[in-house]
Amino acid sequence: MRRVSSLAAPHLQEYARTSFALISKDFISHLSSLPSTSINTNEPLSPQPSNTHLKSCKNTQALLFSNVKTQTFTTLVDQNPPQLSSRQRKMRERSQLEEAFESAKTIQEMLQVFQEMETSFDERELNLPCLRIGLKLDQEGEDPEKALSFANRALKILDSNDKLSLPLAMTLQLLGSACYSLKRFNDSLGYLNRANRVLGQLEKDGSCSAEDIRPILHAVQLELCNTKTAMGRREEALANLRKSLELKEMTLESDSKELGNANRDVAEAYVAILHFKEALPFCLKALEIHKAQLGLNSVEVAHDRRLLGVIYTGLEEHEKALEQNQLSQRVLKNWGLDTDLLRAEIDAANMQIALGRYDEAINTLKAVVQQTGKESEDRAMVFISMAKALCNQEKYMDTEKCLEIACGILGKKEKVSPVEVAEAYMEISMLYETMDKFEAAISLLKRTLSMLEKLPQEQHSVGSVSARVGWLLLLTGGVQNAIPFLEDAAERLKESFGSKHYAVGYVYNNLGAAYLELDRPQSAAQVFAYAKDIMDVSLGPHHTDSIEACQNLSKAYAAMGSYHLAINFQEKAIEAWEGHGPSAVDELKEAHRLLEQLKKKASGISDGTVMKALPLANSSEVGFSSNSQVGIPVIERQRSAT
Repeated sequence: MRRVSSLAAPHLQEYARTSFALISKDFISHLSSLPSTSINTNEPLSPQPSNTHLKSCKNTQALLFSNVKTQTFTTLVDQNPPQLSSRQRKMRERSQLEEAFESAKTIQEMLQVFQEMETSFDERELNLPCLRIGLKLDQEGEDPEKALSFANRALKILDSNDKLSLPLAMTLQLLGSACYSLKRFNDSLGYLNRANRVLGQLEKDGSCSAEDIRPILHAVQLELCNTKTAMGRREEALANLRKSLELKEMTLESDSKELGNANRDVAEAYVAILHFKEALPFCLKALEIHKAQLGLNSVEVAHDRRLLGVIYTGLEEHEKALEQNQLSQRVLKNWGLDTDLLRAEIDAANMQIALGRYDEAINTLKAVVQQTGKESEDRAMVFISMAKALCNQEKYMDTEKCLEIACGILGKKEKVSPVEVAEAYMEISMLYETMDKFEAAISLLKRTLSMLEKLPQEQHSVGSVSARVGWLLLLTGGVQNAIPFLEDAAERLKESFGSKHYAVGYVYNNLGAAYLELDRPQSAAQVFAYAKDIMDVSLGPHHTDSIEACQNLSKAYAAMGSYHLAINFQEKAIEAWEGHGPSAVDELKEAHRLLEQLKKKASGISDGTVMKALPLANSSEVGFSSNSQVGIPVIERQRSAT
């Protein structure tokens, strides 16, 4: 996610980064609730202290006094300047400093004037200058610590007034932004949430107009999105991004380019969490706006089409995906955007693989590889895609050779591009799995974990990789070693995607299987209950994975000797399989067989020995750690999800 400064509208930048002009008329027109000129927070003053406008001359520093309403004074060369009282001199000095601060262009000039202001102004009068300096520092992004110190100073002054105001909200947004730059994400979240509450209260009270509040609220929502994304809480971040889009829609023309970009940002966020169906309408909206505003051959339209291709691939509509990719390639080629074009060609090859056109994909990649540098990441991506095509043809020796080349290139890029390399390693590990090279897959995933754990913003990916390692260990008999990975994955995934995300359910299914394998049926029943509840909510009770979770819960209760409860859940599974019709004949037959076994075992058990059912999950708490990201399903479904 890009920073607010690069995404926000020009009027937002004016609010949140640069143009918080002390005693500026332009600023007053935007924020009518702020003091119009003086930084004295105790009494409102007009843009002219007393009735006089004081102006500093560059060469002589002489003062020209003019009464803007009624009179004009002319200073004669041979006339002695009038004697000023100490109060008048102090007012003149303050006005000169105010004007000098307002006209300062660089941060150095602002700081120099501010040092002089500290001797002439009371501390409580310096809140707006502190805020403006902090905003300027935050905009330049070179010294977030200093920006934070000025923001804290402004907040202390504003909090002493015990009043809600737009400057207070802006100060809190600045503190959130500075903490984000310093990777102090929890602090950032606290300040931004408070800013959000202040703005909500100001709007509710009617003390500020919606036009004044909206730009600051937009900045806060984008910062919240950035911060939550960095913390791995992507589902929550998406809600803030959606809110920022709604605010843009209130202020921008319906066909503006910027609104098109905002829709594409939302689509990309949905794609990042594999919600392709939700991403589609936003991407189509972006494409519609950009076509109308910029024409079919614009770069923005090409980017929209490439993203649309990714979305259609996720929806398994591969022909549509390839069509959008080809249209995108034409435009990128016309504009000479070679890097983007090369990556679009790699995307096209992957789409051809998905369509089963392996030879065609290999020919595409052979042409693309000639355009890449020997040590470039793009070259590694080409060899990964080549390996994918060869693996589908069961040419495993050639597949391994391609993967070795890719890993050789990527190993040199780990420190430079850790996120991109980690994503590539995950894809390579899945190809090793396909070839039953489980040790190689596990080793590569553990290497990926060591890279991602150092990046706070990639904790959702840590959850995904941990889940996959746990599943592979479970698959290869390392049940005891699998449990810590699966428990950690479940918690990280909950934190990133919410407690009801289907990926969390898949991890709980695997974790329950591990507990059952270790003869811990009560623990197994508890996590199976959570898995079933999550699957029912996220996928529906008749989805095949939801039915499997129900059958797993039946097995756990049977292992505890609670056969009546086991029979109850197995009957529910049979009822769900019956709804699938002829496509689930084998599954239904097996489900009936299991039910008969349970009934035979239950025939000698008295009702008094039946154990009480564990409650199905209705909260996000499960009895061990807590966090989240898209994780490991059972077998093939995890591969497609990743």
